[in-house]
Amino acid sequence: MFQTLWRVRQAAWCTVIVSVQCLCIAAAEQITFELDIEPILTSRGCNSGACHGKSGGQNGFALSLLGFDPESDFQSIVSAARGRRIAIAAPQTSLLLLKSSAAIPHGGGKKIDSQSDDFQMLSRWIEQGVPRSSPTDRKLDRISISPQAKSLLAGESVELIVTAHYNDSTSRVVTSRCAYQSNEPVIVSVTHDGHLKAGNLPGEATIMARYMGMIGTWSTAIARPGAVDVAAYAVLPRLTPLDDPVWQKLSSMNLIPSAVASESTLLRRAHLDLIGRLPTADEARSFLVDSNPEKFERLVESLLERSEYSDFWANKWADLLRPNPYRVGIKATLSLDSFLRNAFAQNLPYDEFVRQLVTATGSTWRNGAATIFRDRRSPDEIVTMISQLFLGVRLECAKCHQHPFEVYGQKDFYSLAAFFGRVGYKGAGLSPPISGGEETIVVAATGEVRHPLTNEVLAPKPLFGTLSNIPLDQDPRRSLVAWMTSHDNAFFHRAAVNRIWAELFGVGVVDPVDDLRATNPPSNPALLDTLAQELKNNGCDQKKLLSTILRSTVWKLSSIPNATNSSDHRNYSRHYRQRLRAEVLADAIDDVTQVPTSYAGLSPESRAVQLWTHRTGSAFLDVFGRPDPNQDPPCQRDPDATVVQALHLMNSVDIVAKISSDTSRAARLAAGNQSLENILDELYLVCYSRFPTSDERQLLLKEFEQQGRSRRHCIEDILWSLINTPEFVYKD
Repeated sequence: MFQTLWRVRQAAWCTVIVSVQCLCIAAAEQITFELDIEPILTSRGCNSGACHGKSGGQNGFALSLLGFDPESDFQSIVSAARGRRIAIAAPQTSLLLLKSSAAIPHGGGKKIDSQSDDFQMLSRWIEQGVPRSSPTDRKLDRISISPQAKSLLAGESVELIVTAHYNDSTSRVVTSRCAYQSNEPVIVSVTHDGHLKAGNLPGEATIMARYMGMIGTWSTAIARPGAVDVAAYAVLPRLTPLDDPVWQKLSSMNLIPSAVASESTLLRRAHLDLIGRLPTADEARSFLVDSNPEKFERLVESLLERSEYSDFWANKWADLLRPNPYRVGIKATLSLDSFLRNAFAQNLPYDEFVRQLVTATGSTWRNGAATIFRDRRSPDEIVTMISQLFLGVRLECAKCHQHPFEVYGQKDFYSLAAFFGRVGYKGAGLSPPISGGEETIVVAATGEVRHPLTNEVLAPKPLFGTLSNIPLDQDPRRSLVAWMTSHDNAFFHRAAVNRIWAELFGVGVVDPVDDLRATNPPSNPALLDTLAQELKNNGCDQKKLLSTILRSTVWKLSSIPNATNSSDHRNYSRHYRQRLRAEVLADAIDDVTQVPTSYAGLSPESRAVQLWTHRTGSAFLDVFGRPDPNQDPPCQRDPDATVVQALHLMNSVDIVAKISSDTSRAARLAAGNQSLENILDELYLVCYSRFPTSDERQLLLKEFEQQGRSRRHCIEDILWSLINTPEFVYKD
């Protein structure tokens, strides 16, 4: 009967016929709570977080969020409150029907029309004696969405049809019983019954349909109006395997990439991307006058070998792993920082880097990797961090209920957490606000993780795929890492390359970078797959991957938009400007003024990027968005530009003091015998990695002709002005 329904709807698109068929099905078959009633409650929002699914329920009536616990939901509806919500002898008087249809006052309003199929289904379920599903009943296997995904025109509409497929090879249309969500409602909107409507803006959107814990997605794109000559894409340079998937995507969206940026822009961009510091004036001048056609490739390789590389990339990872030293101890925090810097200095392969972190044991004073287990002390805390950082899977929701945008539930969460059930501790525990003792991370002989609802002891199990039995004498984490780093695990390598790509381009192929899921698809799947394959092929060598990215034409594109790509923010048709991270900007000001900053806890002449804790005092770093040390863990960095930052650059007493210091660059240039033209060249090279234009040169030379202004005063003013420009503050 369900297959007949599907064919009728395909042939006639007649809602009347579909409705009649649904009623016949309801009358002919036994209705069960799990298969038929729970989906209605979910699709109508009854068990949502804003209604009865919130913690503690609503007005004494509680349901599990999104129906993750059918057993408790059944009891709450049928048995709780002395069974007053169900009247089997007179179904139409049941509170479940009267409240949901607003026949009597209901705080949530009208959820189900009394003439709808859903209302009739609920009524018949009560008439049949509120039956439950039995172990022999069919089980939902998957859902599918039709018609086949396609590009849409502006304003075009589409009716989605969702089909549920069961393990007994039967299926039925469940379109009206699904919950829908668009990740870009402005691009494509979706109604509660699966009706899509494209907007007028070009872009991409993915529609999620959720039914009984199963997720289906339907992705589409609205191309920019107007065609582009195919020949325009054929002539684009393809310097690395990364270029072609980007050009193909741009072609499908009718976008033309911007031109390649200037040599000076690429010089500055490469330094900031790879080592987090500006080129010196001499380095910039030498590169710009070099006529060797391979000079850029040589530059990239030389930057990857510089000592600043390890400091810069360790600083990025410290954001993700660094704990609050007042919680875990200063020495343990410093130990973790040393581990990170050594790992990047040695160019440790990424899979080995992860292996050493996830399986770390020993003293937190001697093995910095073990510090992550001192900060997160229970399996549920550990697995949340590990899955998000190294798989790009956010499991926090599944800790308490079925993930609203994924297929993972509590059993998946705690089965993965069971890999850390035997992590043990010896020595001093935590004693905030000051934890100073040494602690040793060990693998205990026993340890278990239980399901919070059933109290079942769960064996370690990965999120997907299979894993052979774990030997009793082996650390379960070793098996976990073997599964994670396997070439068959697409999440591991994709999460790694997506994070690196986002650091260079400002936005990941999947954004946010640590949220890889079907309902948050990559903007360019082919590009993400190509990046992941590059990492696999080079043995997880991050330097080789960075070299490949920087040699691509895509990375070299200018940030200046053309007539086709000004609104593009996801397809890499141009370079997206990024404000320099706090430490990099602080070091840049030190470099251009030649007056270093002294930081507590570091040796003289140390740089901000070498700081091992966010507890080190610095008003500048706080203003420019470094992580808040009072958060636990302090990992959130603010990348946005603010008015406070602009005001700080203009008015900071410390910055003015650096510029006007007797040991500053301005003082040195003023005291020397260089020509004014050469002085301007040095200031522009050190700040912008380029020579001043003729107009800039003429304008600034006039500053030195003003009466009553000394040579040094003019140089200081020019340097202050250059620092206070977007060209200095942003990576172009």
